[in-house]
Amino acid sequence: MKKVNPELISSIKELPSGKKIYFASDFHLGAPNAEESFHREKKIIKWLEHISNDASAIFLLGDTFDFWFEYKTTIPKGFIRFLGKLAELKDRGVQIFLFVGNHDLWLGDYFPNQLQIPVIRNTAELQVNGKKFFLGHGDGLGHGDTRFKVIKKIFTNSACIWMFKWIHPDLGISIAKYWSSKSRASPSEERFEGEDKERLFSYCKGVEKEIHHDYYVFGHRHLPLELAVSDTSTYVNLGEWITHCNYLEFDGNQATLKTFKG
Repeated sequence: MKKVNPELISSIKELPSGKKIYFASDFHLGAPNAEESFHREKKIIKWLEHISNDASAIFLLGDTFDFWFEYKTTIPKGFIRFLGKLAELKDRGVQIFLFVGNHDLWLGDYFPNQLQIPVIRNTAELQVNGKKFFLGHGDGLGHGDTRFKVIKKIFTNSACIWMFKWIHPDLGISIAKYWSSKSRASPSEERFEGEDKERLFSYCKGVEKEIHHDYYVFGHRHLPLELAVSDTSTYVNLGEWITHCNYLEFDGNQATLKTFKG
C-alpha cells in the first residue's frame, strides 16, 4: 500500500476532566426525502443536545449531507435546525470537525467561514490522552472500487466543479440528488460477510503494519462494526443514521460504540 500521510489534528491532546469526545457519521441529511430527513434531523439534534454537556469535541466523519454543493453565494436549502445546533455548540466551546464524504465531497469554505468548523478532506490522526486515533470517511481507501475512484477524480476536478456551478441550482441540485440516491448502498450490501470481505478493515490492517493506532474510526460502510486489527488495536465503523443511529464515545481511556435511542 502507498505511504500513509494523515493530517494531524493537534488542537486536542488532553481531555479536560469529565469531558468526552464523540464520533458519528453518515447522517445523510436530505435523504431519501424531505419528510424523513426532517425527522432524522430532529433526532440528530436530540443526540447533540444529549452529549452537549460533556462533549469536548465532536467528529462528523463524512456524508453528513446526502448532497452538498456550495455556489459562490448559495448553499442547499434546509438543515437550518442542524446548522443552528452546530453554531450553538461552537459558541459553547465544543470543538467540531467535519470530514468530507463521497456524498458531500463539494464542501467548501462555508463551514470554516460561517461556523468556524474545519473541513477535513483526507484521513486524519488524533492523539489524545496517550491514545492514537486514525480517522476518515473511508471512501476510496484500500484495494478495489476502481470505478468509484475514477468517478471521484472526475467529480473533484476543478474544471468539472467550475462547469457545474454554471448550472442553475434548481436543476443542478435536482440532478445531483438523483445521482446521490443511486449511489447509496442497498440494504442487501449492508451485511457482514467476514473480515476478509471488509475493504476498510483490510486497509486498516495495512496501516497498522506501518504505524500503530489504538483505534481506526470510519463511516461509509453503513454497518456498525467493531473488529480487532491487532491485540492492541480496534477498527470501528460507525454505521449510519437512517436505521442504526450509532456513535462512538471516548471517555479519555476507552472508546465505546453506542446506539442513540432518542
